Amino acid sequence: MPAIDIRRAYRGDAQSARTAVERVADAIAKEYGVSHRWHGDELHFERGGVKGRITLAGGEIRVRAQLGLLMGALKPVIEREIERRLDENIA
Repeated sequence: MPAIDIRRAYRGDAQSARTAVERVADAIAKEYGVSHRWHGDELHFERGGVKGRITLAGGEIRVRAQLGLLMGALKPVIEREIERRLDENIA
């Protein structure tokens, strides 16, 4: 299965990063029908063909996702969209 692994450093406190990640997750959920929920400092998300998590640790945000066969064909598009949203929301 194709995988996505994106890392972004963040400045500031963990709560600000968590708020930014929540904004990104809400926007993606609204646009693409992805459900998400927090488990500690990890936001787990999924929808048909995509399952992953966003982890906040040590000044870094890490997005990891497994893509199903059909979604794997869209991996470059999905990665660009995640990176764009992270860059817009994380200062």
